[in-house]
Amino acid sequence: MVVAKWKLKARSRLPSFGISLCVLLFLLLILVPFYWLFVSSLTPRHLIFQTPPDYFPRLTVENFVNLINQVPFLAYLRNSVLFSLGSSVFSVLVSFLAAYAFARINAPGKNLLLLCLVLSMALPEISTVVPLFQILRNMKMINTVRGLILVMTSVLVPFTVWVLVSFIKRVPVELEEAAMVDGVNNVLKLLWYVVIPVMGPALVTMLVINFITAWNNLLYPLIFSSTPAAKTLSVSITEVFQARTPYGRPWELISALGVTMVLPVIILVFISQRAIVSGLTRGSLN
Repeated sequence: MVVAKWKLKARSRLPSFGISLCVLLFLLLILVPFYWLFVSSLTPRHLIFQTPPDYFPRLTVENFVNLINQVPFLAYLRNSVLFSLGSSVFSVLVSFLAAYAFARINAPGKNLLLLCLVLSMALPEISTVVPLFQILRNMKMINTVRGLILVMTSVLVPFTVWVLVSFIKRVPVELEEAAMVDGVNNVLKLLWYVVIPVMGPALVTMLVINFITAWNNLLYPLIFSSTPAAKTLSVSITEVFQARTPYGRPWELISALGVTMVLPVIILVFISQRAIVSGLTRGSLN
């Protein structure tokens, strides 16, 4: 009897052990490249490609110092922050107002208009470069961060509207009606005091997603900016990659730039993970 119970417990532990093993392997596949990126960014140039490789080399911040001295790093970092933050904030603000209109206003043809907005996401980004360039040139916004923000906002709006419409439809209309009975007869006050507090996690989730999308975007900063006044960190990686050294390409500087690109995203996700999980979970409920 004891042996039978032991075998039953052993069999029940096998699935959990298999799941734990798969999770461990998955984490190794994800974390090892990040570890090597961080180590390479802090490793002297002549030690990166030594054979056999040293997985725990002598670390130094010399690569980051050289990076700051060789490229206008601080200007690129400032432009990346302004570009990503501005694009995410404006896209969520515009999309929230548009999504509320789509969800609450019964206007003829609104479903067709929403469908056209969603279908615009299927357009390849490269196909819109020429008309966008002409628009920015006519508005004298080439080589400006505000021009990049305008372009990226227009790219992020369709997806953001599509996501927020489903969230707003799940907000009970009775809450808004009760607020109107209590004297909130202004639409902006209704949105600020009723709808936005309920949709807080969803808005934060879209802010984070749009920030990361803009932060990693290369196409628009590469095409619409040719001076350090508007270039971002993603563009600087292509510039550093073209340089040559006695050891080949400057992989230590590329790794340092990679860490600079990855670290803010990781920190942002860790800070806002509760809001992201709450927003995604609430969006999955009917």
